[in-house]
Amino acid sequence: MTTKKRIECKITGQVQGVFFRDFVKQNADRLGLFGFVKNLEEGGVEIAAEGEEENLKKFLEIIRRGNEYSKIEKMGVRWLPPTGEFSDFEIRF
Repeated sequence: MTTKKRIECKITGQVQGVFFRDFVKQNADRLGLFGFVKNLEEGGVEIAAEGEEENLKKFLEIIRRGNEYSKIEKMGVRWLPPTGEFSDFEIRF
């Protein structure tokens, strides 16, 4: 049985200006997730993603490692019921 969930993440560290949002989007697309990633004014990144629980868990493992240019210092994650509001995964500005 598949279970759809939603995660909301706030990530701090070296995550702006290092292609981190592109990295997040590529992995979300690969795992069939819907949602968004965007930079925050205070220097972090916010992610909201919905999809199969197992794919979200894989996504979180990948994001925690980051890409070769990023450095994750702190990652807060909330698990929530899905809203179904997204039709794709986008980079927001």
